[in-house]
Amino acid sequence: MADKIAELRNNEERSIYDKVDENCLIPSCELESLLKRRLVGIELGRYPIRTRSKVVKSAICEAIGYPVPTTFRKTQPRFPAQNFDVYTQKSLNVQIWNEDIELRRRYVLVRTDDNSIVTTVRVISGEDLAKLDKTGTLTHKYQATMKHYGEDRLFAPFDTPNVNEWVSSSTIDLTTIMPIQKPSVGQLLPIADVYQRLRPLIGTNIDYIDAHQERNRGSALHAKICSMLGYGEYADDGQYPDIVHQLIEVKLQTSPTIDLGMHSPLDEETVLENGDKTFTSKDVRYVILDAKVDSGKITLDHLYVVNGEHFTEAFPLFQGKVQNKKLQIPLPKNFFD
Repeated sequence: MADKIAELRNNEERSIYDKVDENCLIPSCELESLLKRRLVGIELGRYPIRTRSKVVKSAICEAIGYPVPTTFRKTQPRFPAQNFDVYTQKSLNVQIWNEDIELRRRYVLVRTDDNSIVTTVRVISGEDLAKLDKTGTLTHKYQATMKHYGEDRLFAPFDTPNVNEWVSSSTIDLTTIMPIQKPSVGQLLPIADVYQRLRPLIGTNIDYIDAHQERNRGSALHAKICSMLGYGEYADDGQYPDIVHQLIEVKLQTSPTIDLGMHSPLDEETVLENGDKTFTSKDVRYVILDAKVDSGKITLDHLYVVNGEHFTEAFPLFQGKVQNKKLQIPLPKNFFD
């Protein structure tokens, strides 16, 4: 990451208004860390109200290595080159005007106290932000029925033909590849290999923590999965699918409903593009872990692996749709903790 920031700072022609290049995106966790170091402590109350937004955006440019523009354009998103919008929040109510939440965009939420001093920063994906909308005002939300099969199952022994074109015919060394990178030809594990590599997870535990720590539980599980697949290190940028490099979406199930968020396995929407290659929701490999909670631990009982094309054969889909034009999203009280 230090090399990426240095490269940005040494390139004076770089602009925050460049077209987004996903290969050059700063991972969300790193972006959050950089922004916290630069922004926390800034006293926005020293500036006129109309100037405060510019102060925040200027500090963000400095933090991530981009030149500060003379004027900031009203683009969507505000920082196209790194695919994120910025909202400075004194309250726990995010207001998004004149557009829907973009699921694949990132949102930088800058928290200030009553004295307008920046206290912390959170970076969240559009998909996760949309989940916080309890009124169902934004888009489709998909769910499926969780079935317990009593044994590990690979429901789709072969990938879709589209994925199979990029599947490796030999052993792949993933130790030098980040799981958030886009895959290239020959870098995809066959779905059957994904299943076999993850089977040793069954019977292992992760900490339950508490009912409000879904994000941390997910990170612990994703780290284990990355290790089992053969990656040298873990990384998660909060995007869909969870492990971009293998087109893997992970679902940890301790309840009877599978929450698919904004993505239907059957909608055939574009999930990932790399050059002329396009992967859709039917190509995504779903890793579903049937689990139970006991004595502060989550025990992984069974592993189910299926691709989007065959998902509903194993887990019936149902969907609800409620729409509203007003986008006001209340954040949880512990959101910035």
